[in-house]
Amino acid sequence: MKVSIVGCTHAGTFSAMNILKEHPDWEVSVFERNDNLSFLSCGIALWVSDRVSDPNKMFYASPEALTELGAHMHMQHDVTNIDFDNKKLAVKNLVSGETFEQDYDKLVITTGSAPVIPPIPGIDSSRVMLCKNWTNANELKENAKDIKSAIVIGAGYIGAELAEGYATLGKETTLIDALPHVLGKNLDPNMSAVAEKDYLDNGVKLGMGEKVQSFEETDHSVIVKTDKNTYEADIAVMCVGFRPNTKMFADEFETLPNGALIVDKYMHTSKEDVFSAGDAASVHYNPTGDNQYIPLATNSVRQGILVGKNIEKDTEAYMGTQASSAVELFGRTYAASGLTKEHAEVLGKKVDSVSLEDNYRPEFMLTTTPVLMNLVWDPETREILGGALTSMYDVSQSANLLSLAIQKKVTIDELSMVDFLFQPNFDKPVNYVSALAGAAVEKADK
Repeated sequence: MKVSIVGCTHAGTFSAMNILKEHPDWEVSVFERNDNLSFLSCGIALWVSDRVSDPNKMFYASPEALTELGAHMHMQHDVTNIDFDNKKLAVKNLVSGETFEQDYDKLVITTGSAPVIPPIPGIDSSRVMLCKNWTNANELKENAKDIKSAIVIGAGYIGAELAEGYATLGKETTLIDALPHVLGKNLDPNMSAVAEKDYLDNGVKLGMGEKVQSFEETDHSVIVKTDKNTYEADIAVMCVGFRPNTKMFADEFETLPNGALIVDKYMHTSKEDVFSAGDAASVHYNPTGDNQYIPLATNSVRQGILVGKNIEKDTEAYMGTQASSAVELFGRTYAASGLTKEHAEVLGKKVDSVSLEDNYRPEFMLTTTPVLMNLVWDPETREILGGALTSMYDVSQSANLLSLAIQKKVTIDELSMVDFLFQPNFDKPVNYVSALAGAAVEKADK
């Protein structure tokens, strides 16, 4: 059996490893445009701000490692066309210029995503940078030594973390987003307000609710004009999101409106013998029960594993995702899973929600720390649909607990009575997550 994998970041890497694990005698060929694979781009801001021990450890696999497993690696090779009817790839070696054809029995499309680059005047300036891949990471790390100021455009997780990183380095930092709040797609306003205060307290200028209209490069800076203000800094970094890298062949498949390939629970696309995973594909979003585009490494890894398990026959189904995520900004943890109340309203989904602040352990301890929490549930079934927490205490694993609760359709009543441990070093007799669920039950019963 001949398998071709097009693209090899997270989904492609895990597809290759698991296909070869399940079928070590198969011929697996991997085609990747870059000279590296498996780069954890979520660590870029940490590296830029001197919080990474060794950048080489930001790669968890290599072309050599996949070769040892039996893969035929074609690094710096671009697939320029796919003949799905005759099962052939047209390939170009980006180093030598050589072109050739490769036939396949099974095809895995893991072409990943590309940064969104809006058609804004001046955006092609050398002082306007991106934050996506290893090349971008090296550029940002190198100029961080010399710049005195930076404008970060996009206040999602990547932009929020990069702006925090520049601030911790003592750079004059501005964070701009068209949405009215920091992390506006990830958190409800009560938690965004906490983040915004921390940014302001650490000297970061905020331009929330502002749309960038142009960039103008000078001899020593870049001027960013929005619909409300004008800002100037040494560089600007675009962090406004990602789009699936499927333009070349998206019209051959059933897709989401943005071009993400729709896959079923076994990672099949709408074409026979063609699989997809990762940022090129849709995911099943459990809180809403439909297909959505959620480009997260965790989704890519799990889907890649499933490609390997299902490449010969349907064996293991995808459990879906809650889009669980977390970030640390100025020492404070923000962790979330599933729907926010505001996102549910945008989707037209009827939900109820509650907020609670409670110390994570008893007040008789020498120290304790408050945790601000939100919980979202279906008012008819009482099933949990989302939740978020923020604290100077590490609450990240509580978001994983909420993720499991959403996936298993746990109700607010059940979560309020789960047998959580009690020990004063760690929590109260009623764990703070149970207390949050209890507040939801109390509200729902009124």
